[in-house]
Amino acid sequence: MADARDRPQDMAQDRAQDVAQEAQALAQDTAQERAQGRVDVLIGGAGFAGLALALALRQALGETFRVAVADPALGRAVADARASAIAAAARRMFEALGVWEAVAARAEPILDMVITDSKLGDAVRPVFLTFEGDVQPGEPFAHMVENGDVLTALVAAAKRAGVTLIADAVAGFAADASRITARLASGASVTARLLVAADGGRSSIREHAGIASVGWSYDQSAIVTTVAHERPHNGRAEEHFLPGGPFAMLPLPNNRSSIVWTESTADAARIMALDDAGFHAELEQRFGLRLGDIAVVGPRRAFPLGFAVARSFVAERVALVGDAAHTIHPIAGQGLNMGLRDVAALAEAIVDAARLGLDPGAAPVLERYQRWRRFDTMAMGFATDGLNRLFSNRSDVLRLARDIGLGMVERLPALKSFFIQEAAGLTGDVPKLLRGEAL
Repeated sequence: MADARDRPQDMAQDRAQDVAQEAQALAQDTAQERAQGRVDVLIGGAGFAGLALALALRQALGETFRVAVADPALGRAVADARASAIAAAARRMFEALGVWEAVAARAEPILDMVITDSKLGDAVRPVFLTFEGDVQPGEPFAHMVENGDVLTALVAAAKRAGVTLIADAVAGFAADASRITARLASGASVTARLLVAADGGRSSIREHAGIASVGWSYDQSAIVTTVAHERPHNGRAEEHFLPGGPFAMLPLPNNRSSIVWTESTADAARIMALDDAGFHAELEQRFGLRLGDIAVVGPRRAFPLGFAVARSFVAERVALVGDAAHTIHPIAGQGLNMGLRDVAALAEAIVDAARLGLDPGAAPVLERYQRWRRFDTMAMGFATDGLNRLFSNRSDVLRLARDIGLGMVERLPALKSFFIQEAAGLTGDVPKLLRGEAL
């Protein structure tokens, strides 16, 4: 009987010893993994998507969940002079991640937007559609922010959160049932449970994973620069639909505007080859003088435009986000925001799995992410493709039809409100981060 009474205490002591031994073994394994370059998630690419994903995972799962970002650009100073439209949902995510505070003072809210449709030589550009109002009281549907400011804030936040930053590129990898081992360009290797491709439209990780993409070139290029002007824009964005493609003027602080200027590839090459005076003349013809004299104050660059969607967003222990998964026409300013939607959905899928003790790189976790993002991506991609084909042409018949359509939308407040919510990223199954909620 005495032995029977003592047995529960003995069992408890044995279990305590087992737990202590397990904890010691786990600590040893963790130290060994760190020494051998092992992490839970390795992200290839240190752009908006890659850094935001790393930060979200680290903040949600703590220091025991190891996250690394690999990109040669991490060894250089941030020098991205472009600007981006951050939709309301993406801004909410940056607020939840503690990043927005660092860039808010240099962000310009878009308070309203004007759409015109005309020929290049038209003396008058009639306004067919306007968007104004907030998605919520006091919350604009988007802000313009210079990319360098956001990237600097993301890198700083990632360092504070304990994300491992590696100034190197993922050159190849091999996956098995439980791990994926990435080979870096320097010859070093990192082993992870999940590899995320956030390395852009020409993703080498996607290519190495054997994931094909479907798409086409538009035979167009986007000329991007920054313009200063005499008079204030008052937070107004303008998009002029011209035969060569849309010409967008997007507000920045201090009487400046970001220009996204679409032309045929041949015309873009001709314009980019002009001297400063010639470039200014072409720009002024499209920009107009409503805001007074203008001056180019940023570098001018041209980027080829096309549509591409990966046939799958996942492979064995690999997930694609951002431009690695999809590239679309900038006509609606949604490319970057779609990538951040990918991040929010993948982060939530990984965090939910990790908190249940599940493998973050397992097939069910990745399939949940793919189901979440696939339809929305295809819908937005085909919508922007259709808009570009409808507006970037010289057909008078199509011009009349689209102007009638724009006029009808202008007269339907409910439809305009839906478009604003869609542009803000607040329709459909919205992930927690895009609602401004912590994971």
